[in-house]
Amino acid sequence: MKNEYTAIIKKEDDWWVGCIEEVPGVNCQEKSYEELKETLEITLREALEFNRQDAITAAGNDYSEEKIKG
Repeated sequence: MKNEYTAIIKKEDDWWVGCIEEVPGVNCQEKSYEELKETLEITLREALEFNRQDAITAAGNDYSEEKIKG
């Protein structure tokens, strides 16, 4: 399953700033639009992996994983 996320991007003075709408905490700023998009993608992947590991740790030893479509 390939997920898509929505980046909210705008130019503020000399900076491009953005966040991922669906994942709180994924916020970035860069000097160029392309750098911002790349940084948002990297930060999103890191946040999703961190959240995944956090959920697995919190679940303990006896759990199952199920794919859910939203």
